[in-house]
Amino acid sequence: MKTQIITLESHDDLISVRDKLSWAKTPRILLVWPKYEKVTLRVLDLKVLQRHADSLGAQLGLVTRRANVRRDAESLGLPVFISTTAAQRELWPDSAPRSRRIPKVPRRDLRQIRDDVYPKEARWRTSLLGRVLTFTAGVIAVLAVAGIFVPRAALTLHPEARTQSIIIPVAASESTESVSVTGVIPAQSISVTVEAEQSLAITNEISVPKSKAKGIARFTNLSQSEVEIPAGTLIATETSTRFITLNDTRLPAKIDQFVDVQIEALEAGVQGNVPADKITIIEGGLGLSISVTNPNPLKGGTNTQLIGASEEDRAELRDVVMDNLRRDAETKLRAQIAPADLLLMDTFEIVQISEETFSPAANQPGNSLTLKMKVDFSVRYVADDDLRQLSLSTLNATAESGFESTAVPVYKVITDPSTDNSGISHFELEVTRTLLRQVDEMQVFSIIRGQEPQAVQSQLVSSLALRQQPEMTITPPGGRGCH
Repeated sequence: MKTQIITLESHDDLISVRDKLSWAKTPRILLVWPKYEKVTLRVLDLKVLQRHADSLGAQLGLVTRRANVRRDAESLGLPVFISTTAAQRELWPDSAPRSRRIPKVPRRDLRQIRDDVYPKEARWRTSLLGRVLTFTAGVIAVLAVAGIFVPRAALTLHPEARTQSIIIPVAASESTESVSVTGVIPAQSISVTVEAEQSLAITNEISVPKSKAKGIARFTNLSQSEVEIPAGTLIATETSTRFITLNDTRLPAKIDQFVDVQIEALEAGVQGNVPADKITIIEGGLGLSISVTNPNPLKGGTNTQLIGASEEDRAELRDVVMDNLRRDAETKLRAQIAPADLLLMDTFEIVQISEETFSPAANQPGNSLTLKMKVDFSVRYVADDDLRQLSLSTLNATAESGFESTAVPVYKVITDPSTDNSGISHFELEVTRTLLRQVDEMQVFSIIRGQEPQAVQSQLVSSLALRQQPEMTITPPGGRGCH
């Protein structure tokens, strides 16, 4: 009979072996244990593999010399062999038939039996809403009875009130980490990057370079050697007007030998028109062995009048864009802090201009001028929590004995913040709050206890510092005395 032989490996587990069994198409499957490696399959795993083989219509057998595996296999009725040859030569025992447990049919009248044995409660008792309403009605009834038959008195006192006000000199610094009662508080820095692009219509005319000046440059030899003067050699006047040679030239050897070379201005425009003998500078190493001048004036440099932006137009557009950037930066910086935080606007500054590009460039024609800018701004601020903490600490330190606060202090900045050279911002806070004279409840109780309502008010006014008559309400009406 055909047998599928599956050799196990040390990394095999129940899942991998079960998958290998699924690929078997023979009536017998033989699992071979490795000689020198350990396969971790428990007796429960063997049971699962046996059932899986049964579901495939195959009989499962083992080849192993391990005593514990053989023992587990024999307990499950699995045939065990010492080799694959023996497994194919010897007869396999028939698989024991497996009985199938047929579950009993469940009874269908269990719910009816339960209802007959246990009578149902009233619906209002099983409803959550009914129970809550019943409990609430009971509590209200008890409280109503207590309110009707238990007398009580409500006494409202109005202690003496005073307004505490103080002006605090404040010094805010980034180097400070905590609030001090001396007025020193922390300042924090925030930053933002904003960018804008704006255009300006141009109607003015500017002088735009049109053609380049040309002429002759005379090079004189300062040495005994011949000198090569390549085309493209740069020469200039003392005012930095630059020119370039137009062809290669050889300067004869011997001191004071000279040669004339065609040159033209490096940039177009009338600035290239220079008088005679104004070119004196040779850029590069050639200036060590030769000298240069222009024996005649250079001419031909011209400008033309075209519509374009002047320096005044550029300055005007820059001012407009910078104003817009400042407003945008201030809005974004305020959005980063709490509404009640104090922004120290005198510390509002430009950190860096990342981009500033005009289009068209300077001295270029155009009917409009566009400026694109990207700027980093920063500013310092003081947190509202720190200002409130400073206000409360200072008021508590100067509060009059016998009074207590019943309201949150209110502060107001009364001077514009000013930052000195050391980075400390100075301003003044005006802080106010209302204080009430403390009242001893035990003293009040001892005054009113056993007194008639008509005498209680006069006793309280004479014994306590009140700003108005006390108010007393007795329930139920007609009750006598205070107990």
